[in-house]
Amino acid sequence: MNSIHETGSPDKKLDINEILIWLQKDGMISVKDYQNCKQQAFKPKNKDTHPLKLIVECETADQTQLGRNLTLEGLTRWLAEKVDLPYYYIDPLKIDVSSVTSIFSQAYAANYNILPVKVTETDVMVAVSEPFVHAWEADLAKIQTRKLKRVLANPDEIKRYLEEFYNFSKSLKGASINSAHKVDSTLQNFEQLVELGKVSDLDANNHHVVNLVSWLLQYAFDQRASDIHIEPRREQANVRFRIDGVLHQVYQLPSKITNAVMSRLKILGRMDIAEKRMPQDGRIKTQATQGKEIELRLSTMPTAFGEKMVMRIFDPDVLLRNFRQLGLNKREQLLWKNMSGQAHGIILVTGPTGSGKTTTLYSTLKNLAKPEVNLCTVEDPIELIEPSFNQMQVQQNIGLSFANGIRTLLRQDPDIIMVGEIRDLETAEMAVQASLTGHLVLSTLHTNDAPSAVTRLLEIGIPAYLIQQTLLGVMAQRLLRVLCPHCKTAVEIADTEWAALIEPFKADKPKTIYQAAGCNDCRNTGYSGRIGIYEIFENSPTLKKLMVDGCDNAAIRKQAVTEGMRPLRFSGAEKVAKGVTTIEEVLRVVPQGIEL
Repeated sequence: MNSIHETGSPDKKLDINEILIWLQKDGMISVKDYQNCKQQAFKPKNKDTHPLKLIVECETADQTQLGRNLTLEGLTRWLAEKVDLPYYYIDPLKIDVSSVTSIFSQAYAANYNILPVKVTETDVMVAVSEPFVHAWEADLAKIQTRKLKRVLANPDEIKRYLEEFYNFSKSLKGASINSAHKVDSTLQNFEQLVELGKVSDLDANNHHVVNLVSWLLQYAFDQRASDIHIEPRREQANVRFRIDGVLHQVYQLPSKITNAVMSRLKILGRMDIAEKRMPQDGRIKTQATQGKEIELRLSTMPTAFGEKMVMRIFDPDVLLRNFRQLGLNKREQLLWKNMSGQAHGIILVTGPTGSGKTTTLYSTLKNLAKPEVNLCTVEDPIELIEPSFNQMQVQQNIGLSFANGIRTLLRQDPDIIMVGEIRDLETAEMAVQASLTGHLVLSTLHTNDAPSAVTRLLEIGIPAYLIQQTLLGVMAQRLLRVLCPHCKTAVEIADTEWAALIEPFKADKPKTIYQAAGCNDCRNTGYSGRIGIYEIFENSPTLKKLMVDGCDNAAIRKQAVTEGMRPLRFSGAEKVAKGVTTIEEVLRVVPQGIEL
């Protein structure tokens, strides 16, 4: 593709006619779409619409990709090559908002629809949507001496982040100024220094702080974060998001306004803003941009530099997911439905924190919650509010423990009981008692694999004969990152590599597997979203004979595998064979050496 960029040519905005001619010459649009776009360009409502955006709004078919329309991101890439400018994807996770918004004002940036995206000691990188407009460069040269680098970016993304970044920066500055003013007017003598930690609480409802918190939450929703971490340090607080199971540094809040932000969040979560020495829990129900309801669970803890807060984001849509969407194959679905369809007994879901146990349980309960069934839960805390359940919150401060909660539920004529977690002997004994009296009990346990749940219950103090009578089965699970469908690339796999992955089982080696590449859609990670892998241990007469005091977990596991249990790593291998994830991701989550 030949470049048409002419350095030194007079300023001019992109012309829709020229763009359409270039696209037609490159064989990207049809004559019919060419005429349609030209007609739309003359309409008054489209007078100020960027040419690339107008072409996309006309639903122009991409002649190089059958059945697909041209996209704004794709057209921006094409134009960047055409005008000999680097293409730039604006990833807000990689942009220092404070430094980029200090280059020039929002009004000036909006006038030219330009946005600084990277600032170093020697360079300023500016994203533009009009490659032939240079007037602003002279103005920039007058106010700073850094070398200018121009890049072409999506015009809609420039407009969007221009507003978001500058509004965030204004709120941050406003909150800082407001906080500093209150400190100056409040501290009159040495004794009042002790009140410094309370000053920020006065700012919790300041409109700048309100805007900062709103931006932070919306930003997390947009980035598909599952958790927000606010971690105080000596000079500032680090803000990190967990996206697809991996933490990303997002921003650093100045320490003088961190307390105000924390107080605002605690107010929203109905927590005690004056209590900073004891851990607290809270909940927030809010809405994303599209009007979708989102729930957040808040948890604080005291640290050396102040309170640390973690907000777990719960998507109500998880209750609408079926077992296939969660990642269970047909065999696993059948096993799980058979176990959860029993009239009485105990079913356990195991795995480390953040492995998707809650999602699996809630999806299962949603399927079991029929009008003719009384389904009750006792949780600490209640993760998601669901109208079809009767949910009880554990409150240790008034003596309402898991065990006491189960005692109460047993007087409520339940059919199915869900216990948030079996942590101690008393809770385990009540769960066993409930199952023996004709109830189906579902709960979670922290073990590395499914068979280990048996030895864990024995360690807690449950007699082996009771485990034999009540335990229906155990499902262990983990979450794997899913390959980005836009950039995953096919590769061949060696026989030895495949054999090591599925050992001790045998399965046909796939002709090709996929590996992560990285693109703008997945923020160059190569992954987008997560899916579960599962290991289902179903109790049997043979296995019951092995369940004795001091039993060997390895023996139970070996017999379970003999009877058909597929280990976690084998479940991961199936996902690799289907092109869902990578070998590296399976081995990261389920390392070799912890299974048969």
